[in-house]
Amino acid sequence: MFEASMYVCVCNSVTDKTIRKAVANGVRTFKQLQQETEVATCCGKCASCARGVMDEALEAQQPRQPMWNLALVPG
Repeated sequence: MFEASMYVCVCNSVTDKTIRKAVANGVRTFKQLQQETEVATCCGKCASCARGVMDEALEAQQPRQPMWNLALVPG
């Protein structure tokens, strides 16, 4: 099955897949993402979209805690 890519940074030809791959390879900050991919280093119009894709990728890496394992806090 073919999964389409979306260009996030047209100036530097950076796609959402490129950003997700960078996060999978250890990128944790936007500065690191810029150094790794050159996203948002030209005109900067893509910065908010690039941050959004990076945040989604970082969130996807977080293990989800099952509801039955959450501590109950008296209210």
